[in-house]
Amino acid sequence: MPEPGKKPVSAFSKKPRSVEVAAGSPAVFEAETERAGLKVRWQRAGSDISASNKYGLAAEGTRHTLTVRDVGPADQGSYAVIAGSSKVKFDLKVLEAGGSITFSARVAGASLLKPPVVKWFKGKWVDLSSKVGQHLQLRDSYDRASKVYLFELHIIDAQATFAGGYRCEVSTKDKFDSCNFNLTVHGEQVKGEFRDGREMNLLEGIGDQKLPHVPGTSTLTGKGSEGLSGWTAGHRDSKLEAPAEEDVWEILRRAPPSEYERIAFQYGVTDLRGMLKRLKGIKRDEKKSTAFQKKLQPAYQVSKGHKIRLTVELADPDAEVKWLKNGQEIQMSGRYIFESIGAKRTLTISQCSLADDAAYQCVVGGEKCSTELFVKEPPVLITQPLEDQLVMVGQRVEFECEVSEEGAQVKWLKDGVELTREETFKYRFKKDGQRHHLIINEATLEDSGHYALRTSGGQALAELIVQEKKLEVYQSIADLTVGSKDQAVFKCEVSDENVRGVWLKNGKELVPDSRIKVSHIGRVHKLTIDDVTPADEADYSFVPEGFACNLSAKLHFMEVKIDFVPRQEPPKIHLDCPGRTLDTIVVVAGNKLRLDVPISGDPAPTVIWQKTITKGSKVPAGPAPDVSGDADASDEWIFDRKLLCETEGRVRVETTKDRSVFTVEGAEKEDEGVYVVTVKNPVGEDQVNLTVKVIDVPDAPAAPRISNVGEDYCTVQWEPPAYDGGQPVLGYILERKKKKSYRWMRLNFDLLRELSHEARRMIEGVVYEMRVYAVNAVGMSRPSPASLPFMPIGPPSEPTHLAVEDVSDTTVSLKWRPPERAGAGGLDGYSVEYCREGCSEWVAALQGLMERTSVLVKDLPTGARLLFRVRAHNVAGPGAPVTIKEPVTVQEIFQRPRLQLPRHLRQTIQRKVGEPVNLLIPFQGKPRPQVTWTKEGQPLAGEEVTIRNSLTDTILFIRAARRTHSGTYEVTLCIENVEDKATLVLQVVDKPSPPQDIQVIEAWGFNVALEWKPPQDDGNTELWGYTVQKADKKTMEWFTVLEHYRRTHCVVSELVIGNGYYFRVFSHNTVGPSDRATTTKEPVFIPRPGITYERPTYKALDFSEAPRFTRPLVNRSVIAGYNATLCCAVRGTPKPKISWFKNGLDLGKDARFRMFSKQGVLTLEIRKPCPFDGGVYVCRATNLQGEAQCECRLEVRAALAERAMTRPDGTGFWTSLPELLPRAVLQAGGTCSNTPPSLLQCLSDQTGSLGMARCSRMPAHVPRAWKEAGQATFLLDIRVQVCVLELG
Repeated sequence: MPEPGKKPVSAFSKKPRSVEVAAGSPAVFEAETERAGLKVRWQRAGSDISASNKYGLAAEGTRHTLTVRDVGPADQGSYAVIAGSSKVKFDLKVLEAGGSITFSARVAGASLLKPPVVKWFKGKWVDLSSKVGQHLQLRDSYDRASKVYLFELHIIDAQATFAGGYRCEVSTKDKFDSCNFNLTVHGEQVKGEFRDGREMNLLEGIGDQKLPHVPGTSTLTGKGSEGLSGWTAGHRDSKLEAPAEEDVWEILRRAPPSEYERIAFQYGVTDLRGMLKRLKGIKRDEKKSTAFQKKLQPAYQVSKGHKIRLTVELADPDAEVKWLKNGQEIQMSGRYIFESIGAKRTLTISQCSLADDAAYQCVVGGEKCSTELFVKEPPVLITQPLEDQLVMVGQRVEFECEVSEEGAQVKWLKDGVELTREETFKYRFKKDGQRHHLIINEATLEDSGHYALRTSGGQALAELIVQEKKLEVYQSIADLTVGSKDQAVFKCEVSDENVRGVWLKNGKELVPDSRIKVSHIGRVHKLTIDDVTPADEADYSFVPEGFACNLSAKLHFMEVKIDFVPRQEPPKIHLDCPGRTLDTIVVVAGNKLRLDVPISGDPAPTVIWQKTITKGSKVPAGPAPDVSGDADASDEWIFDRKLLCETEGRVRVETTKDRSVFTVEGAEKEDEGVYVVTVKNPVGEDQVNLTVKVIDVPDAPAAPRISNVGEDYCTVQWEPPAYDGGQPVLGYILERKKKKSYRWMRLNFDLLRELSHEARRMIEGVVYEMRVYAVNAVGMSRPSPASLPFMPIGPPSEPTHLAVEDVSDTTVSLKWRPPERAGAGGLDGYSVEYCREGCSEWVAALQGLMERTSVLVKDLPTGARLLFRVRAHNVAGPGAPVTIKEPVTVQEIFQRPRLQLPRHLRQTIQRKVGEPVNLLIPFQGKPRPQVTWTKEGQPLAGEEVTIRNSLTDTILFIRAARRTHSGTYEVTLCIENVEDKATLVLQVVDKPSPPQDIQVIEAWGFNVALEWKPPQDDGNTELWGYTVQKADKKTMEWFTVLEHYRRTHCVVSELVIGNGYYFRVFSHNTVGPSDRATTTKEPVFIPRPGITYERPTYKALDFSEAPRFTRPLVNRSVIAGYNATLCCAVRGTPKPKISWFKNGLDLGKDARFRMFSKQGVLTLEIRKPCPFDGGVYVCRATNLQGEAQCECRLEVRAALAERAMTRPDGTGFWTSLPELLPRAVLQAGGTCSNTPPSLLQCLSDQTGSLGMARCSRMPAHVPRAWKEAGQATFLLDIRVQVCVLELG
């Protein structure tokens, strides 16, 4: 027993702790003692626990362990561990089924006009609002202070079928968000788990569009390239074809747990965790069933939309069956069909949906069999891919993609990185049925890159190119020369149809009016001036808004001077340049050509318009009429003139007295040529040649050619257009698109001057097409035909780590590692080449390509010095080669024999009897060395020991070791006269034999001394110690007393008096305890000694005490009409008698006083005191030991006037005034015969109704009342008022 005043020292250095475990799981308790060899006992409810199928007891040194297997509700309770005099208690709690859990979603509603709409789903489509009932409740609330909506999903008494994936969706008029989470029911325990955290805070600010990221499960990110999946399979598009049917269960079984979520996303498994838990929790019913010959399988899997059959075979063909789904009986309908053929019963479910994903049971009488049906969704395919886009900075970008399933889960990625909802201030995701949109409101240069939409069945890629704003002028304005009253039109064309601009005249902004008009149609800007006057001659400019660009031209006014001509004037054509040389007029194809020729003559001349048509190989504009006739014969021109006389139509002539107008609506190439204007009258004639040149956009170039295709680039070449449109080609514009897309994307903004261009920034593995435009001063040509489709695939990089592995007289062994970059199509194989040193001709070592990363090159010339190189090949061709650094001499190299003995074989090798022995020793040496094994200097013999040799190692193998195999082994490696040796020590150990000759040396008190001899056979290894056990003669249950005890004698203590004991001893070594134990032959009896109990004597103590006030009474002043209390405290033994006195009078019988006594605290309560209750109060306490008293003075003050006017019983003062007034008058010394009634009536008239009169106004009204009552001679002084107040 510990000494008084000292804290007992615990025998445990580590105590077991209370635990909570789920039903069916093991519970493990550990304890560590301060020293080894201490006896430890485990108890439950006060009873010792022994090792059995239920409980496992283990001890190792100072560590002791209790294991409770297959925990059930019956195992719950209190346990204890005892060592010496120390005892530690702990509890085991079993978690049972039926747990409840609540999931909460908080929505910030500060900026919401209406409450958001929240929906809860299980799986993908099951709306939980239709499942509200006993086990599921939906709640919502709104906190006006924080302006937060709270939505709760409360699951009560969760069952195993409740496990699975859940989703919460919240939406407003134009915003949407969702969150996924899982519910796992662990057999007897329910657990909620969110995929994106412990709490759902959906729309953490949905009003200001700050939506948080809600990945799910966990984020499913798959990296890799799928670009060649369609190309290598006969150019099929893998995104549009459903993948082959695969067994998801087999894939999950072989995959590591880290890949589960990726596989679930790929194959459309919506409830992965619940599925795995439910499958794991299914227990196989192994006992023989009397109702079923063949039960349902543990689980079935079916694709969505397909049909499934659940079949059982009954022992009784006439038995009735019931089919249950999640515990509810299934009724026959169009989707559920019951079939009965003999003993077979079949449930057929057609057109399976996610609602059919449940637990099914077949019930026959009192027996049932269960199964789980899992509905697998088909992979979501890409039906309309993304389109490449080219935008300017600040423009809106919207990627659109269509998938095969409505509402499918997709992921958006940029350059391989998933776009999350944390970036919703920049990226906006939109769902519209099967269409998914990614919207960037204002694009920046940083948004350029490759965007991808990934589903469980494919991926769509597109490129976004964001360019700085740059305006390109397709057609500038040109100088004009017009005559009086004519129309002048300035026209220009720019690249951006949304650009606005300002027209300037001599640097000042031009204001449009009825004569001056400004128009903007698409990319064309026009300035039209009608009825031109000399004031309109100026410099005109067009300035686009937002761009540092200025387009200028000059308007020349053509003044027609007509001199006075007398009558009979010969005709004359009045032009600025009326010479006989050709003047060229340039017009753009499609524009209006108007030739206004002023004429004169009297009489009015006749005007003839003719167009000269040239014949021959050379067609110049035409000779002038005054060209000399001695020109060279080769330069002779042949003309044919066509008369133009139509007055209506596209080409027409209009002639008036003073002018002739030739008009061509929409000039064409055929309108080009020399026009001859001839005027005639009787006096003479005049003639002028006008050369008209029609310019147009160039013809479309031929289809471009693609060459030098790389990983993300290619070279595009093209030829100039056949016709340049009459103007030199300024450059070219190149566009590209994906094969199955309809959107072309421009690759350059600056014109390409050359006839080739290297296009970059393409996606490897995607099929593209190219086309080209030609551009001249007029504009841009039609696009060329598309090039042949091509796929950017780069050749692989060079293999790595090329090394020579081995060399012989005719062979060289090489090895290498795959290249770092294989390309989108993967590797087709490797080629190996060699050449002699100093030679540049490489020879193929093998025919064709090989797939392995090692090769043995044979039939090489002995002694030759060779260089080797390796290339990797794919669809794009061979990659760069890797060459060994130094030449290799083809010759066997002598290498000294060397044994590379592993470290674990350098120590003594221990094996248990019956275990296999497999000793592998690598070695080196060339040529192949000779290997010899010996044991104790003798060659190995017998069939039990096997030697296996290879080129690089030797193996000693024994299928089942025996004790005779122990010994020293030696292995010798020999090449010619050079050798190397290694020694191995093998020790085959077994269990020891039991100890010998156990004896009881002495027994005294509670102790027994034992002694024994070591075992005869120690098992060929060192003994670790002994285990001593005892058993009561009555129960013969053995309990361990000592473990790992090294001595051969011990003392067993703490034996029970009056019992007989047997003892036994086991011996231990590294293999384990001996199979048998040495036991004492006779029991040892512990005698019961005589003991006499003496009762202790105690001295009687006197606790009596005279009364004493520990807290006396104190003087008090109270207001009349309110309860008052007087308190004091007294102590004394025995309990004193208490008496209260007022002014010497005993208050015990007065009903207005109440006395209380509780725990020595005395209280006197005076009920509604009046001034008469004032005085001296005394409290007296009396017992057998004496008497004590204390006193105080109580003063009762009159109440205020308002308070005094109301009686304590609730009656008003005015109600009792008729009774009080006569008494008050008499008490004041007056006479009141017949006075009170008339006085009372007067008071009523002065102060209002009796019930509403206020007491504070009474003193002022009483004198007037007395006067009106005819008692003016009676003076009512203050005494009457006081008497009234006292009586009231």
